[in-house]
Amino acid sequence: MSTSHSLGKRLQRSSVLVIASLCYLALAGCTPNNDNDWQGYVEGEYVYVASSQAGRLDHLSVQRGQQVASGGPLFMLESGDEIAARRQAQRQLNATQAQLADIQSGKRPQEQQVTRAQLAQARATATKAALQLSRDQIQFQAGGIAKQQLDDSRAAAETAAAQVRQWQSQLAVDRLPSRDAQIRAQQAQVAAAQAVLEQADWKLAQKTVTATRSGLVFDTMYREGEWVAAGNPVLRMLPPENVKIRFFVPETTLGRFKLNQAVTLGCDGCEAKVAAHISYISTESEYNPPIIYSNQSRAKLVYMIEARPAPADALKLHPGQPVEVRLP
Repeated sequence: MSTSHSLGKRLQRSSVLVIASLCYLALAGCTPNNDNDWQGYVEGEYVYVASSQAGRLDHLSVQRGQQVASGGPLFMLESGDEIAARRQAQRQLNATQAQLADIQSGKRPQEQQVTRAQLAQARATATKAALQLSRDQIQFQAGGIAKQQLDDSRAAAETAAAQVRQWQSQLAVDRLPSRDAQIRAQQAQVAAAQAVLEQADWKLAQKTVTATRSGLVFDTMYREGEWVAAGNPVLRMLPPENVKIRFFVPETTLGRFKLNQAVTLGCDGCEAKVAAHISYISTESEYNPPIIYSNQSRAKLVYMIEARPAPADALKLHPGQPVEVRLP
C-alpha cells in the first residue's frame, strides 16, 4: 500500500513538471521576437587557380591560410619543354629576319665585285675590237685587206660592245632588291615566326602563376613534386570582395529590403558591428518545412537575401560563421 502511494506521488510530481515545461514553452513561443534582426551565415565565392599547361609542381609559394597580395607568386610548374620551344622559335625568327634583310639588300658586295670585273674585261675586249675595226677600215680603203676580213672585224667589235652592255645591266640588277612579291612572301614568313615566338612566350609564362587579386589562400590541392594536369586547380583562394552573408526573411517583411540597402552584422568575437549592403534579393520564395502550401503555411514563406561587407571588413568574417543581420 505504501509502495503504491509513493509511486502515485512520483507520477503526480512528473506530471506537474511536464505541464510546467509545456507552459514555459508556450510562454516562450508567445514572447514577441525582435522583427529587426535576422540570423544568417557567412559564405565565400572561391576562386580556383589553375594553369592552362600541364606539368610537375616544382614550387608552391604559398600555404593554406596565407594572405596574398595581388601580383604575388602562387606556384611554378616545371618548364623545360617550354624553354626549349621558345629557344627554337627565337632562332626561327632570327633566320627569317636575316633572309628578309638579304633579299631587300640585293646581292652581296663580293658578288657585285665579280660582276664589275666581268664588266671591266668586256670593256677591254670592246676597246680592242674597236681599234682593230678602225685599222681594218683604213687597210680596206687602201686595198690591203679583203672585205670579208673587214666584216669579221666589224662583227667582233659589235659583239664586244654588246657584252659590255650585258654586264652593265647585270651590275644594275645585282644592286636591286628582290621583287615585291618575294619580299611580301618573306615578310609573311617573319610575321608567322613572330607569332610562334609569342605563343611560346605565353606557354612559358603559364608555368609561373601569380595572384590576379589579393585574397586568402583557403586551401591547396597539390604538393610539390606531384603532376598537375592542364586546367586542374592547384589552390583555392577567397578574395575579400567575394565574401557575402546569406539570410532569409519572411514574406511579410520582404518589402523592407531593397538593393544597396545598408545593414549591420554582428557575430561572436566581433569587436564592433560590421557594415554591409544588400547585393541580391531572391525573386523566388522558399518554404520552411512542412512544404505543403496552404493559407496557414503562407507565413512560412521565406526569401533569400545576400549582403556584402566592404573588403576591409570581410577579413573579419569566415565562411560558415553565423551572424546576426540588423537593419539600422
